[in-house]
Amino acid sequence: MYARSLIILILATFTVACTQIPVTNNWEKIDDFQTNLKSWYQVDTQNQTKPHIANPQVTVIETESIENNYLLKKPAADGIIGNRKALSYKKLPTPVQLGETYTFYVRINVESFPNNHAFGLSNLQPHEINKHGYDAFEPTLRVTDKAESNGFKNDGALMVKTNEGYANIRNYNSAQSAKPLQPDTWYEIWYVVNNAPIKQGGQKYDVYVKGGEFNQQTLVYKDASFRMKREQPLIYFLANCNTGPHKRPYGNGGLRYDDLYMIEGFALSRPF
Repeated sequence: MYARSLIILILATFTVACTQIPVTNNWEKIDDFQTNLKSWYQVDTQNQTKPHIANPQVTVIETESIENNYLLKKPAADGIIGNRKALSYKKLPTPVQLGETYTFYVRINVESFPNNHAFGLSNLQPHEINKHGYDAFEPTLRVTDKAESNGFKNDGALMVKTNEGYANIRNYNSAQSAKPLQPDTWYEIWYVVNNAPIKQGGQKYDVYVKGGEFNQQTLVYKDASFRMKREQPLIYFLANCNTGPHKRPYGNGGLRYDDLYMIEGFALSRPF
């Protein structure tokens, strides 16, 4: 009888203890692409295709397996050039107010190079995003192997925004630039966004990656810069891509996206 009573007491204590453990996984889903794209805006604001093709961007849900879909985004179908700004964006479930810090999570996978993609967050309304294009971004991540106007050739490494332009993420252990992204490989990205005013040390973000050369979740860039620093609430996830001009096209290799999530504060857990 004593043994039975002791077991009951232990189980009761364990149950109470479990109910007191706080729930820490409060990730909010932006999209996991398991249904449709009805809540996404898709706009081609500088469509210079010849002959003209209305809405040339390719932004579609594709199936990876029975259990998973992902988003494939390309500026245009293979062989079509001249679509200079293929915008896709969706409203965040919760605005990131001025002064707040949020962590964002996304998985990306390069379909192929050459390409020119950027994604991140915007604090503008849809009509303003359409007007400003790349200048609608604040925190920005970039995937490209294009040549810049000064002749510098990007190598396909993941990039962040800095006050001087863009910079490759870093492998701090080897004190050098990270390697180019490997096509057909999923990378997990956490970017911790500090939307405080500049005077309070904000308008910056840190980036962590797992995938490719990074076998474990790794800090790959600290204190990247918001693009415009408008000091406004962040309200949209934004992706943009570009085939380049007719005379010097970049190519239109696709970028796959999956599992877009956000959470208040600094969090390096997985959302699922």
